[in-house]
Amino acid sequence: MSETLLKIENLYAGVGNKEILKGLNLTINKGEVHALMGLNGAGKSSLSFVLSGKQGYEVTSGSITFKGKDLLSLSTEERAQAGLFLSMQTPTEIPGVVFSNFLKQSLNSIRKAKGENELDTINFIKALRLEANKLGISTDMLKRFVNVGFSGGEKKRFETLQIALLKPDFCILDEIDSGLDIDALKTVAESINTLKNPNNAFLIITHYQRLLSYIIPDVVHIFADGRIIKTGDKSLALELEKKGYTEFLNHKEP
Repeated sequence: MSETLLKIENLYAGVGNKEILKGLNLTINKGEVHALMGLNGAGKSSLSFVLSGKQGYEVTSGSITFKGKDLLSLSTEERAQAGLFLSMQTPTEIPGVVFSNFLKQSLNSIRKAKGENELDTINFIKALRLEANKLGISTDMLKRFVNVGFSGGEKKRFETLQIALLKPDFCILDEIDSGLDIDALKTVAESINTLKNPNNAFLIITHYQRLLSYIIPDVVHIFADGRIIKTGDKSLALELEKKGYTEFLNHKEP
């Protein structure tokens, strides 16, 4: 029997006076890939922000359990240290901060939280180059400032490098296919596929089925008005691509 990694029960949340998530229920087990598909404004990205602990989002009811613990009681940093990772739709640029230094601080923060020894510079560089080589990321690129001047494909490849190095247990990919041409999409998808294992899980947030041709989901959810309205296997994404969202919005599951 699969072990539950993340469990969301009857979750209501919003920003200010605007309620966005409206009674959301979702269970994700270790080793699973879930796809969350929906139109703009449905609340998909808001869910990722609530899970990661972004300021300004308030949970008014419900619960989120991660690895058997109350996720909502943890700070954003503590959630990352516990093994939760968010790949944002538009990764933030950090001028003046070299990418390799950023990654070293991130990795050692997680190792310290786990009671592990921090990596010195030599051992960190060895680990970084090993993972970067697998993804086709050059040493010169690691010397650049975080996401500054990066193309869309480069930003998403660096997101996958973070996953490879930090090895989170639960990865939220918020429209990681956004702005990618077909070659970049394939490269990023292949990288994600190499990172899947029986002990982690992925939640892929996307509008389109095309990404799911390369990263095959175990479960597909259609998301609308702050909650899941239909769940199925990978064939649901193909059905959605054929019929569009309107038909599903008119026939919500009870």
